[in-house]
Amino acid sequence: MALKGEPRDMKKWRQVLLDSHVHFPGESSEYRRARNELLEDEAALKVLSEKVAAKRRALPAGGPIKEDYVFESAADGSKVRFSELFAPGKNSLVIYNMMFPRWPEDQRAGAPGGKTAELPLVEQPCPSCTSVVDGLEGAAFHLAERTNLVVIAKTSADRLGAYAKERGWRNLRLLSSRNNTFNRDYHAETLDGVQLAVLHVFSRDQDGIRHHWASEGIFKRGDTSPLDPVWSIYGVLDLTREGRGDSAAFPNLQY
Repeated sequence: MALKGEPRDMKKWRQVLLDSHVHFPGESSEYRRARNELLEDEAALKVLSEKVAAKRRALPAGGPIKEDYVFESAADGSKVRFSELFAPGKNSLVIYNMMFPRWPEDQRAGAPGGKTAELPLVEQPCPSCTSVVDGLEGAAFHLAERTNLVVIAKTSADRLGAYAKERGWRNLRLLSSRNNTFNRDYHAETLDGVQLAVLHVFSRDQDGIRHHWASEGIFKRGDTSPLDPVWSIYGVLDLTREGRGDSAAFPNLQY
Protein backbone atom coordinates (compact mmCIF):
# COMPACT_ATOMS: atom_id res chain seq x y z
CA MET A 1 0.00 0.00 0.00
CA ALA A 2 1.15 3.58 -0.60
CA LEU A 3 1.70 5.83 2.39
CA LYS A 4 -0.83 8.65 2.61
CA GLY A 5 -0.23 12.17 3.80
CA GLU A 6 3.16 13.73 4.51
CA PRO A 7 5.90 12.51 6.87
CA ARG A 8 6.41 14.24 10.19
CA ASP A 9 9.30 16.58 10.90
CA MET A 10 10.95 14.39 13.52
CA LYS A 11 13.37 17.10 14.65
CA LYS A 12 10.46 19.36 15.53
CA TRP A 13 8.59 16.50 17.19
CA ARG A 14 11.67 15.75 19.33
CA GLN A 15 11.69 19.31 20.56
CA VAL A 16 8.04 18.98 21.55
CA LEU A 17 8.85 15.90 23.62
CA LEU A 18 12.05 17.02 25.34
CA ASP A 19 11.47 18.22 28.92
CA SER A 20 14.11 17.97 31.64
CA HIS A 21 11.76 19.11 34.43
CA VAL A 22 9.09 16.42 34.47
CA HIS A 23 7.38 15.95 37.83
CA PHE A 24 3.98 14.50 38.67
CA PRO A 25 1.44 15.75 41.23
CA GLY A 26 2.09 14.74 44.82
CA GLU A 27 5.37 12.91 44.26
CA SER A 28 7.98 12.97 47.04
CA SER A 29 11.64 13.85 46.70
CA GLU A 30 12.40 10.22 47.55
CA TYR A 31 10.26 9.07 44.63
CA ARG A 32 11.90 11.54 42.22
CA ARG A 33 15.43 10.44 43.19
CA ALA A 34 14.54 6.78 42.70
CA ARG A 35 12.74 7.51 39.46
CA ASN A 36 15.70 9.47 38.08
CA GLU A 37 18.01 6.55 38.91
CA LEU A 38 15.62 4.21 37.13
CA LEU A 39 15.57 6.58 34.14
CA GLU A 40 19.33 6.12 33.86
CA ASP A 41 18.92 2.34 33.96
CA GLU A 42 16.16 2.50 31.35
CA ALA A 43 18.38 4.62 29.10
CA ALA A 44 21.22 2.11 29.47
CA LEU A 45 18.85 -0.77 28.68
CA LYS A 46 17.67 1.09 25.56
CA VAL A 47 21.27 1.48 24.38
CA LEU A 48 21.92 -2.21 24.99
CA SER A 49 18.71 -3.19 23.18
CA GLU A 50 19.76 -1.11 20.18
CA LYS A 51 23.20 -2.79 20.15
CA VAL A 52 21.59 -6.24 20.25
CA ALA A 53 19.20 -5.28 17.46
CA ALA A 54 22.11 -4.07 15.35
CA LYS A 55 23.95 -7.36 15.91
CA ARG A 56 20.81 -9.26 14.96
CA ARG A 57 20.50 -7.33 11.71
CA ALA A 58 24.19 -7.88 10.95
CA LEU A 59 24.17 -11.66 11.38
CA PRO A 60 25.91 -13.53 8.54
CA ALA A 61 23.59 -15.28 6.10
CA GLY A 62 21.97 -18.34 7.63
CA GLY A 63 21.28 -21.61 5.90
CA PRO A 64 19.25 -21.70 2.68
CA ILE A 65 15.61 -22.73 3.10
CA LYS A 66 15.52 -26.53 3.26
CA GLU A 67 12.81 -26.76 0.58
CA ASP A 68 10.05 -24.68 -0.97
CA TYR A 69 7.45 -25.92 1.51
CA VAL A 70 3.81 -26.03 0.48
CA PHE A 71 1.28 -24.79 3.03
CA GLU A 72 -2.52 -24.60 3.07
CA SER A 73 -4.20 -21.23 3.50
CA ALA A 74 -6.61 -20.96 6.43
CA ALA A 75 -8.62 -18.48 4.39
CA ASP A 76 -9.60 -20.79 1.52
CA GLY A 77 -7.54 -24.00 1.70
CA SER A 78 -5.44 -23.05 -1.31
CA LYS A 79 -1.84 -24.22 -1.64
CA VAL A 80 0.85 -21.63 -0.92
CA ARG A 81 4.57 -22.16 -1.44
CA PHE A 82 7.12 -20.72 0.97
CA SER A 83 8.65 -18.63 -1.80
CA GLU A 84 5.25 -17.02 -2.39
CA LEU A 85 5.17 -15.56 1.12
CA PHE A 86 7.48 -12.72 0.06
CA ALA A 87 5.60 -9.76 -1.39
CA PRO A 88 7.34 -7.72 -4.13
CA GLY A 89 9.90 -5.35 -2.64
CA LYS A 90 9.71 -6.90 0.84
CA ASN A 91 12.65 -9.22 1.49
CA SER A 92 12.10 -10.21 5.12
CA LEU A 93 9.58 -12.76 6.34
CA VAL A 94 8.58 -13.04 10.00
CA ILE A 95 6.94 -16.31 10.99
CA TYR A 96 5.22 -17.12 14.26
CA ASN A 97 4.72 -20.83 14.85
CA MET A 98 1.67 -21.13 17.09
CA MET A 99 0.88 -24.26 19.07
CA PHE A 100 -2.35 -25.52 17.56
CA PRO A 101 -2.68 -28.22 18.81
CA ARG A 102 -1.51 -27.24 22.29
CA TRP A 103 0.94 -29.06 24.54
CA PRO A 104 -0.91 -32.29 25.48
CA GLU A 105 -0.39 -31.62 29.21
CA ASP A 106 -1.79 -28.07 29.07
CA GLN A 107 -5.01 -28.13 31.09
CA ARG A 108 -5.87 -24.45 30.83
CA ALA A 109 -9.38 -23.68 29.64
CA GLY A 110 -10.36 -24.38 26.08
CA ALA A 111 -12.14 -22.12 23.62
CA PRO A 112 -15.31 -20.60 25.11
CA GLY A 113 -17.49 -21.38 22.10
CA GLY A 114 -17.70 -22.05 18.38
CA LYS A 115 -16.38 -25.01 16.46
CA THR A 116 -13.06 -24.91 18.28
CA ALA A 117 -14.77 -25.55 21.61
CA GLU A 118 -16.16 -28.81 20.20
CA LEU A 119 -12.66 -30.24 19.74
CA PRO A 120 -11.04 -32.38 22.45
CA LEU A 121 -8.96 -30.08 24.68
CA VAL A 122 -5.72 -31.72 23.51
CA GLU A 123 -6.52 -30.70 19.92
CA GLN A 124 -7.38 -27.10 20.77
CA PRO A 125 -4.97 -24.15 20.44
CA CYS A 126 -2.57 -22.99 23.11
CA PRO A 127 -3.95 -20.04 25.14
CA SER A 128 -0.53 -18.37 25.29
CA CYS A 129 -0.09 -18.59 21.52
CA THR A 130 -3.60 -17.25 21.09
CA SER A 131 -2.69 -14.16 23.13
CA VAL A 132 0.41 -13.63 20.99
CA VAL A 133 -1.60 -13.86 17.78
CA ASP A 134 -4.31 -11.57 19.23
CA GLY A 135 -1.60 -8.92 19.55
CA LEU A 136 -0.13 -9.58 16.10
CA GLU A 137 -3.58 -9.18 14.57
CA GLY A 138 -3.66 -5.53 15.57
CA ALA A 139 -0.11 -4.92 14.36
CA ALA A 140 -0.47 -6.79 11.06
CA PHE A 141 -2.14 -3.88 9.24
CA HIS A 142 0.87 -1.65 9.96
CA LEU A 143 3.55 -4.30 9.51
CA ALA A 144 2.27 -5.12 6.02
CA GLU A 145 3.68 -1.78 4.87
CA ARG A 146 7.24 -2.85 5.68
CA THR A 147 7.56 -6.62 5.96
CA ASN A 148 5.90 -10.00 5.48
CA LEU A 149 4.23 -11.65 8.48
CA VAL A 150 2.77 -15.17 8.64
CA VAL A 151 1.34 -17.35 11.41
CA ILE A 152 1.81 -21.09 10.93
CA ALA A 153 0.12 -23.94 12.81
CA LYS A 154 0.15 -27.72 12.44
CA THR A 155 -3.62 -28.05 12.68
CA SER A 156 -5.75 -28.32 9.54
CA ALA A 157 -6.51 -25.26 7.45
CA ASP A 158 -10.24 -25.48 8.17
CA ARG A 159 -9.72 -25.63 11.95
CA LEU A 160 -7.28 -22.73 11.79
CA GLY A 161 -9.69 -20.74 9.64
CA ALA A 162 -12.59 -21.42 11.99
CA TYR A 163 -10.56 -20.30 14.99
CA ALA A 164 -9.48 -17.15 13.17
CA LYS A 165 -13.12 -16.22 12.63
CA GLU A 166 -13.92 -16.89 16.28
CA ARG A 167 -11.06 -14.63 17.42
CA GLY A 168 -11.69 -11.93 14.83
CA TRP A 169 -8.33 -12.37 13.11
CA ARG A 170 -8.83 -10.61 9.77
CA ASN A 171 -5.46 -9.00 8.98
CA LEU A 172 -3.13 -11.95 9.46
CA ARG A 173 -2.01 -14.52 6.93
CA LEU A 174 -2.60 -17.91 8.58
CA LEU A 175 -1.24 -21.15 7.14
CA SER A 176 -1.44 -24.83 7.99
CA SER A 177 1.76 -26.88 7.90
CA ARG A 178 0.02 -30.22 8.48
CA ASN A 179 1.24 -31.66 5.16
CA ASN A 180 4.88 -30.59 5.30
CA THR A 181 7.87 -30.86 7.64
CA PHE A 182 8.52 -27.16 8.20
CA ASN A 183 7.73 -27.28 11.92
CA ARG A 184 9.96 -30.29 12.50
CA ASP A 185 12.80 -28.93 10.34
CA TYR A 186 12.80 -25.53 12.07
CA HIS A 187 12.46 -26.66 15.70
CA ALA A 188 8.77 -25.83 16.15
CA GLU A 189 7.95 -29.51 16.73
CA THR A 190 9.64 -32.07 18.96
CA LEU A 191 10.54 -35.58 17.86
CA ASP A 192 7.39 -36.71 19.70
CA GLY A 193 5.23 -34.35 17.64
CA VAL A 194 4.67 -31.75 20.37
CA GLN A 195 4.22 -28.30 18.86
CA LEU A 196 6.39 -25.40 20.08
CA ALA A 197 5.97 -21.63 19.89
CA VAL A 198 8.92 -20.28 17.89
CA LEU A 199 9.55 -16.99 16.12
CA HIS A 200 11.53 -17.04 12.87
CA VAL A 201 12.86 -14.49 10.42
CA PHE A 202 13.86 -15.41 6.87
CA SER A 203 15.48 -13.13 4.31
CA ARG A 204 15.53 -13.11 0.53
CA ASP A 205 18.22 -11.79 -1.80
CA GLN A 206 19.65 -12.55 -5.22
CA ASP A 207 21.03 -15.85 -3.89
CA GLY A 208 17.66 -17.10 -2.67
CA ILE A 209 15.89 -17.46 0.67
CA ARG A 210 17.86 -18.00 3.86
CA HIS A 211 17.11 -18.37 7.53
CA HIS A 212 18.13 -15.20 9.37
CA TRP A 213 17.13 -15.51 13.05
CA ALA A 214 15.01 -17.55 15.46
CA SER A 215 13.97 -17.17 19.09
CA GLU A 216 16.61 -19.71 20.16
CA GLY A 217 16.64 -18.25 23.64
CA ILE A 218 13.58 -20.42 24.26
CA PHE A 219 15.76 -23.52 24.12
CA LYS A 220 18.48 -21.94 26.26
CA ARG A 221 16.18 -20.56 28.98
CA GLY A 222 13.47 -23.20 28.97
CA ASP A 223 10.69 -20.61 28.81
CA THR A 224 8.96 -18.49 26.16
CA SER A 225 10.13 -15.04 27.32
CA PRO A 226 12.26 -14.71 24.13
CA LEU A 227 8.90 -14.15 22.40
CA ASP A 228 8.47 -10.90 24.36
CA PRO A 229 9.18 -8.65 21.33
CA VAL A 230 5.85 -9.77 19.84
CA TRP A 231 3.98 -10.54 23.10
CA SER A 232 2.34 -7.26 24.07
CA ILE A 233 0.58 -8.39 27.27
CA TYR A 234 3.86 -8.88 29.10
CA GLY A 235 5.16 -5.50 28.06
CA VAL A 236 2.14 -4.00 29.83
CA LEU A 237 2.41 -6.21 32.93
CA ASP A 238 6.12 -5.44 33.32
CA LEU A 239 5.12 -1.80 33.98
CA THR A 240 2.96 -2.68 36.97
CA ARG A 241 3.92 -3.24 40.62
CA GLU A 242 2.48 -6.74 40.42
CA GLY A 243 4.57 -7.69 37.40
CA ARG A 244 3.91 -10.78 35.30
CA GLY A 245 2.71 -13.02 38.09
CA ASP A 246 2.35 -16.77 37.77
CA SER A 247 2.50 -17.90 34.14
CA ALA A 248 1.26 -21.43 34.77
CA ALA A 249 -2.41 -20.46 34.37
CA PHE A 250 -2.03 -17.19 32.47
CA PRO A 251 -2.87 -16.22 29.81
CA ASN A 252 -6.04 -18.22 29.34
CA LEU A 253 -8.92 -18.58 26.90
CA GLN A 254 -11.49 -18.04 29.63
CA TYR A 255 -11.37 -15.83 32.75
